[in-house]
Amino acid sequence: MVPNDRLIQIRQRFEFLEAKLSAGGGDLAALGREYAELKPVMTQIDAWEALQSGIAEAEVMLREPEMKALAEEELYSLRGTVAAAEEALQLALLPKDAADARPAMLEIRPGTGGEEAALFAGDLLRMYQRYAEAQGWRVEIIEEQATELGGIKEVVAHITGQNVFARLKYESGVHRVQRVPTTESGGRIHTSAATVAVLPEAEEVDVKIDANDIRIDTMRSSGAGGQHVNTTDSAVRITHMPSGMVVTSSEKSQHRNREIAMQVLRTKLFDLERQKIDSERSANRRAQVGTGDRSERIRTYNFPQGRLSDHRINLTLYKLDQVMQGDLDEIINALTADAQATLLAEMGA
Repeated sequence: MVPNDRLIQIRQRFEFLEAKLSAGGGDLAALGREYAELKPVMTQIDAWEALQSGIAEAEVMLREPEMKALAEEELYSLRGTVAAAEEALQLALLPKDAADARPAMLEIRPGTGGEEAALFAGDLLRMYQRYAEAQGWRVEIIEEQATELGGIKEVVAHITGQNVFARLKYESGVHRVQRVPTTESGGRIHTSAATVAVLPEAEEVDVKIDANDIRIDTMRSSGAGGQHVNTTDSAVRITHMPSGMVVTSSEKSQHRNREIAMQVLRTKLFDLERQKIDSERSANRRAQVGTGDRSERIRTYNFPQGRLSDHRINLTLYKLDQVMQGDLDEIINALTADAQATLLAEMGA
């Protein structure tokens, strides 16, 4: 169980934050964020301590003959809830990923499979857009290159809302599809793939980019054709020389494109640093939900059988149509629970 002195420290910190916010001193935004993060933890601590207090009171009642029967009934009921309360408290105390509450950049690119892979990449984009809509999030397409048949060569989207990265972070990896392509006349099942990357959005304070380390080029935007073609040289490409990283943005406003491209670059560099730190921390272990390696095959979408399989947690669902319509909660909840179980096991090791 959690050491009592740790619970005392958390309560003292929470009460300090309450006092600071009431007095209006310090960085109110930062204090408010920390207070909001600690509040659900305090709810579980209060519930745990109330339960322990109730058990202690019932044990005292046992000593009184006329109260013994009532006390035994009360103890039986309270002790039956101890395991669940302890687990809820431990989950609340798990180390939090500081990026969980952030918006995210979603990148999808076709892998093996030619045009069918590009079509599947488009299906994945629509799946995430529908999920985002159900969550009340906002999706802004930053960069999109389409194929003639309506597939996607590459797409970068900015997703904002509550706990975006926390809900989508386990989507990074290779998504494999098995189905009869629309381009296949013989009715044969093909296997192709697309790669998904979900990156937590970086803030300016997270990454400092030296102006001497980047090259900014303007170029003609490549639209979808017809009336959508942008004939002005508004697209922006930024090259980060130290890392060799290249990002582009093709909105109509060149000024806006610079802002977007710099934001994407910051996010990619921030993610690079997070990956480096994570790999150092996990040098001696493997997380059950995967290594975070985006070349790892994480999921298979089998259309003929209507089956989805997540290979990291051995989850199989026969509801592929609903999943492709954005019904991702069951998968995401299972992945989150598995990650929490891994952390709990490590804390108990």
